[in-house]
Amino acid sequence: MVERSDRAPLLDWEEVPSAEKSAQSLKEQDNDRSSSPLNSRALGCTVPGTGWSTSPGGPGSVSVADTDSALNSTFITHERDARCPEDDHLSDARPELPLESSMVKWEEKDQIVSVFVVTFNTRSGNMLEWCLPQDIDLEGVEFKAIASGSHRVTTDFIYFRKGCYFGLACFANMAVESAVERGARMKSVGILSPSYTLLYRYMSFLEHQVRLQLQSPGHYSPLEAFYEDKRALLPPGGDSIVTASPANAWGTPFNHSMHPEMKITHPAGCMSQFIRFFGEHIMVLWKLALLRRRILIFSPPPVGVVCYRVYCCCCLANISIPGVGMAVPEFRPFFYVNVADISALENELAYVACTTEKIFEEKKDLYDVYVDNQNVKTYREGLKPLLRLSAADKDKYRKLTEQRQMLLYSQEENGDCVSSEEDLFILFFLEQNNRIFQTLSEVAASPEPTLTQESVRAMGLDPHGDRLFLLHLLETYGFDTLLVSDQLCCS
Repeated sequence: MVERSDRAPLLDWEEVPSAEKSAQSLKEQDNDRSSSPLNSRALGCTVPGTGWSTSPGGPGSVSVADTDSALNSTFITHERDARCPEDDHLSDARPELPLESSMVKWEEKDQIVSVFVVTFNTRSGNMLEWCLPQDIDLEGVEFKAIASGSHRVTTDFIYFRKGCYFGLACFANMAVESAVERGARMKSVGILSPSYTLLYRYMSFLEHQVRLQLQSPGHYSPLEAFYEDKRALLPPGGDSIVTASPANAWGTPFNHSMHPEMKITHPAGCMSQFIRFFGEHIMVLWKLALLRRRILIFSPPPVGVVCYRVYCCCCLANISIPGVGMAVPEFRPFFYVNVADISALENELAYVACTTEKIFEEKKDLYDVYVDNQNVKTYREGLKPLLRLSAADKDKYRKLTEQRQMLLYSQEENGDCVSSEEDLFILFFLEQNNRIFQTLSEVAASPEPTLTQESVRAMGLDPHGDRLFLLHLLETYGFDTLLVSDQLCCS
């Protein structure tokens, strides 16, 4: 969360956690690693204790504690993926540091690339009113910070992509007695960063600032102070290139299939909302996300809750087994998109995004799956059978529901404040995905690399109902040497 602070009159925020707390946490994790047989695993390449085994407590089993620890650390992987291509030339200019030390230093650094104010003008429409730095390219940000249809809501927040950066903007709509403004004043205050995982820190600050801009337009002093305090460090050349992570800190290649935990602020938990909203059809979204399909979610404003659904969809595709998924397209969160993003989406092989613009439904070449409210549909004939729930899907959803109920009971009866629905949700699908790919890897390495009914059941799939999904999966992840038993089509 972002909390009020009395340290500086103009800087109305306080970062959590502190650097000292982060360092202490990392030190404790390091001690845990050194005393564990799992400490030989590469950080960022796999989650400690990953994989899946049919024997309880086996070497491939996943423990809740280990995976929870990994989820808290893997947010750094996306920092590297989000870098601008131009940043690579900086990698040779800095001394190599121990990984844990680099992680602490990186967590301490603020990476605010820009801060801006967008307003709605009754004559010109959405306009960029003010920004720092003044020479940064913010073309089109005015249509992301104030989403299409926002005039129907009083407040909202929007996550979005702008080039190689991620943005968060807070919008507010205030009634005014002004004929020029037609009775309403609408503004949005936003920031850009190389990573979306840190944007949540400044949600409260942005909400406060947009209210200030509505009440006292043109009062930019707090925003100027914020930018001076939090701006990203520029390279010695002084140009506008921003380094998204410490160079040479990543000696071990990361598995980009493992998406970071997004510590976002939400009133009741975006994961539980996601499950309640889609019900058992989250299993359909899970399969499509794992297949790296292009998913576009349509919803009228407010946009914020739909951005959370984008994040939840990304969590469905987590994989933490070393080497798995490195050759498939990265499942990229675009968050809110509008018509100005059409050219960018045309070049994307796998993504999940949301929009308030109904015209996107007609652009069938831009997406594989279109989600309108709770209706998941596709125009791809080869994907239509995947929209039907299999017996295994229903069983997995039942197990997920039971685990949620047990967690809620534990929280209510025993005061369990450690476990969260978000961790449960991420871990559930992480284990399921690891289970599938662990089995596929074992079968592929066996003398007879043939998938049978037994091996498919060992993955938690339906030998008959999930056969097409399995064939898509083998093709997507390059398990070309595996044979599929004829029994799977007639079981």
